[in-house]
Amino acid sequence: MTNEELKKTLWDAANKLRGSVSAAEYKYPVLGLVFLKYVSDLFDAHAEVIRQRLADPASDIYIEDKATRKEAEASFVTDKTFYDQDNVFWVPADAHFGELLKQGTNTELPQLLDAAMGEIEAENPTLKGVLYREFSRLALGPGKLNDLMVVIARLKFDPKQHASRDIFGEVYEYFLGQFALNEGAKAGEFYTPKSVVNLLVEILAPFKGKIYDPACGSGGMFVQSAKFKDAHQKTLGKKGDLAVYGQELMAATRRLCLMNLAVHGLDGDLGQTYGSTFTNDQHKTLRADYILANPPFNISDWDGDKLKEDPRWVYGIPPAGNANFAWLQHMLARLSSRGRAGIVLANGSLSSQQSGEGEIRRNMIQADVVECMITMPGQLFSNTVVPACLWFLSNNKKAGPNGSVDRSKQILFIDGRKAASGRVSRTQVEFTDADLERIALTYHRWRGTEFSDGKPYEDTIAFCHSASLEEVHKHGYLLTPGRYVGSEQTDESQDSFSARMDLLTEELAELLAKGAELDDQLRNSLGALGYAV
Repeated sequence: MTNEELKKTLWDAANKLRGSVSAAEYKYPVLGLVFLKYVSDLFDAHAEVIRQRLADPASDIYIEDKATRKEAEASFVTDKTFYDQDNVFWVPADAHFGELLKQGTNTELPQLLDAAMGEIEAENPTLKGVLYREFSRLALGPGKLNDLMVVIARLKFDPKQHASRDIFGEVYEYFLGQFALNEGAKAGEFYTPKSVVNLLVEILAPFKGKIYDPACGSGGMFVQSAKFKDAHQKTLGKKGDLAVYGQELMAATRRLCLMNLAVHGLDGDLGQTYGSTFTNDQHKTLRADYILANPPFNISDWDGDKLKEDPRWVYGIPPAGNANFAWLQHMLARLSSRGRAGIVLANGSLSSQQSGEGEIRRNMIQADVVECMITMPGQLFSNTVVPACLWFLSNNKKAGPNGSVDRSKQILFIDGRKAASGRVSRTQVEFTDADLERIALTYHRWRGTEFSDGKPYEDTIAFCHSASLEEVHKHGYLLTPGRYVGSEQTDESQDSFSARMDLLTEELAELLAKGAELDDQLRNSLGALGYAV
């Protein structure tokens, strides 16, 4: 199938459940069945590889006599050892997608699927507690589940035609993206647009060390980091190695992440359980070399009132009504001495003054842990209209392992509000590869890293500016890049009006989104008290 045919097949599969299962839930059975088809196809493909090895004189299991070889095939292709040693998931015979598809008219099909998922988990330790096993709880009409399996059966994961891990990753990412578009804000709990993830990865350039995401969602940061590492091993002439650490608040989303790691061949430590990074931190002793995160924007129910004495608040106690500066300080507390972090936050964090946030931001700047600030277009996210920015923090801005140029007492500002030239839909844009290269190369030139092209960094009007901390002090410790990079407008009054208008527009969008969030909270509270809303 072409990519477009593949995507249409996938969405046809998802739509088999729409209307029968709530939008918030139907992604789990669909992804579960796609995964079952994936592991079954790879299992069959590896069985064929074993047969070919038996007939290959150069193989370590070659059997010359055809009759003996034929007899050996049956036992070899059902020997779990041959699958384990090649990192292929073992699929018991009665748990195979093809066998279950034959049971399509069986009224016990949901129970058979649950049992099959349980068997696969039991045989593959990396999948323990990961797979979807609630088919029997789905309120589906007769034949719905069989119809879904018939559509998914059209998918073919063939390692001879393509790298199967990569194609499943593409399938997985496509599903998550489509669900995000259809579910709106709820999907923001687990999905970050791929181009935003790629921008974080291209700037932080994770290659060797510990990588951490305290709000890991479905694991996109980890997968793209591993792809970056793999892509640069040859160009750098050395081996990269990343140890994955994460935490996720939602149990179902944590399982999505574990599945994502498993199908990409990644081992990850997501702690012992799901839970709040603030009140049930699973990695208190971790010191990471890279942190990449897109924590939920502006959350007010993070139990901040119970954590006022927390040792993570080095730069000031974050307000109980907004976790933005709690996230920033948590990540600083988990960085190694050479560690760097890239965090997606709402633009309000750049200039907010309420509840002590301005003081925390000033203290962080004076401590010289803020390295780079990037504003992004307002149409990047499918699930929020709140304009977002990227904070890059660093524990070591001197010349050394993080770059050959000493950038102590300096901050790089990049105005990327007009830097996304790609378009996902009429209402959503994305960074193209060229956009990503331009922004990332600006950073790497500024820092003098091994990922630079060797050219010196230069300020560019209306795009980037390297500011001293004295300059930031003159701007009242506000970190909005538009204040520093200047404007292409030649008329000073027009320039001033345009910059101010941009700021006011961003503030208005954020206030509207916050108002909608408070309205939802009020409705939920009234509903819980028995009032009709």
